[in-house]
Amino acid sequence: MMAKREEAVWNLTLFLCLVWMATILYGEMLTYWVPSLWTCSWPHLGGFNQINRTGYQGGYVKVAVLADPQIMDKTSHGLAPKSVALEISQFYTDLFMRRAFLASVMPFKPDMILFLGDYFDGGPILSDEEWQESFSRFKHIFYLDTRERQTDIQVYYIPGNHDIGYAYLCPHKPEVCRRYEKEFGARNYRFTVGKVDFITIDAQVIDGNPKGDLTSACWDFVKNVSMDVISNSRVLLTHIPLYRPNGMSCGMHRHSPVINQRVSRSPHDQEIVYQNYITEGSSKLLLDLIRPVLVLSAHDHDQCTVTHMSKHGPVREQTVGTISWQQGNLYPSFMLLSVSNSMLPNNSSPEEAISSNLCFLPMQTHIYIWYLSLFLLTLLALLLWPANGFGIFNHINDLIGYLSRNFFRGGTKEKNEDENCEYEMIWDAEGSMHLIKKTLMVQSTCSSERVLLERGNVVMRATAKKQGTQDMEGCPAVDMNIDVGSDCTVKLPSKPRKSKTKRMILRMFRAFRMLTVIAAVNVPLYMMLLFKDWIGLTNEFLHNR
Repeated sequence: MMAKREEAVWNLTLFLCLVWMATILYGEMLTYWVPSLWTCSWPHLGGFNQINRTGYQGGYVKVAVLADPQIMDKTSHGLAPKSVALEISQFYTDLFMRRAFLASVMPFKPDMILFLGDYFDGGPILSDEEWQESFSRFKHIFYLDTRERQTDIQVYYIPGNHDIGYAYLCPHKPEVCRRYEKEFGARNYRFTVGKVDFITIDAQVIDGNPKGDLTSACWDFVKNVSMDVISNSRVLLTHIPLYRPNGMSCGMHRHSPVINQRVSRSPHDQEIVYQNYITEGSSKLLLDLIRPVLVLSAHDHDQCTVTHMSKHGPVREQTVGTISWQQGNLYPSFMLLSVSNSMLPNNSSPEEAISSNLCFLPMQTHIYIWYLSLFLLTLLALLLWPANGFGIFNHINDLIGYLSRNFFRGGTKEKNEDENCEYEMIWDAEGSMHLIKKTLMVQSTCSSERVLLERGNVVMRATAKKQGTQDMEGCPAVDMNIDVGSDCTVKLPSKPRKSKTKRMILRMFRAFRMLTVIAAVNVPLYMMLLFKDWIGLTNEFLHNR
């Protein structure tokens, strides 16, 4: 019996070990493979097959778009600088983005990576030393250290409000803008990918005081672009989204409430202190001057797809959600762009030169909730699971036996130990022995009271007879260890039961032993997966290019 119980305990332990191993492997590794294997792919260009059929040189440039990583620092979530809570939050947030970049984005083998701003959380507030520390983490997360990166992937950046602030900040803290430009480059510029021109603007100053130097420089750049001959399709890149009416729908991929417009200005010089969207007038002017076929924006941390009307026709804007799981979006994402690498046929529209596909990353919050739920279920299983097995068949068999004894008395009937009866051995003429069952209605010869035969109140009689019955002599009730009273009944002590406290202690000890085994198997696996990604052992995605 003990061996059976021990086997059942170890079967349960093995089962839970396997469940935890599968959970950790999926939550820490396999889930990051899902976008590239099942849920996402490079978008199909509308005119791509047509170009190939008509003899043009086919192909497209693959662009991965990332937004709002906002590297956590002392300004994040109100956590104390250098506190354990902040260090843990930074580690797991950085780790998620590094895994997402290496295991979800890089398997698509993009030709170009485009960042849409907000690389830091408290960029304008950080000291130079703190800013450099966050910048080093940013390069490590996205593998951007040029001394280590041995790939030909082009990387482009646009500024965000968490990097350089709004129009009010740079005139008062020029060092903030200088250190950004030193590491990331110009804030207003253009570049060409395939047959598409990308126009990048510093959206943080576009609505500033028109007399301000930064705002004037930004609009001068926009006007210069508008005067160029348009030979390629254009994409406008802005960290802050264009104006959208309050309550406007953001499409099926939006998971959080839509944020309405809010603009704050300094009372001294009317410079922008904060804004959610570019103002309506500036938005229309940008669309009319640049004439883009697509607008890419960020800042909102959640996905949004809207269509703007300009004097040249409708223009689609796609706001890319944050890549971080700590920025208020339970569904982090990135975007894949397919950019035409050849001239479009004359009958093609400019929109056919570029196509986009939104890809979602693992829901890290849900993974941690599942870890906690599985831990609680494991404790309950270890503490409450029956010791004689983890299947329900034992309980079913007990129930069937109980029903057969109490409700189906026809046919063969098992011996009932509680019934008042005795068995007499009879030998027939051929020497065969037979047991004859008789109901016991005998009064004790040592007492005038009737003997009640109950559990723990048993009368021991010499009932075996040969060739007839023999009278009982005196009181043959015998007990070698118990004193016999004046009557013939001998009260046998009931079997002692373990106290509830002792049973509880034994169960807790058993649960602790099993939990130790489960942890000994799975904690090393978890730690191995945790640090192999952080130290960069998965960089084969980059070196296989």
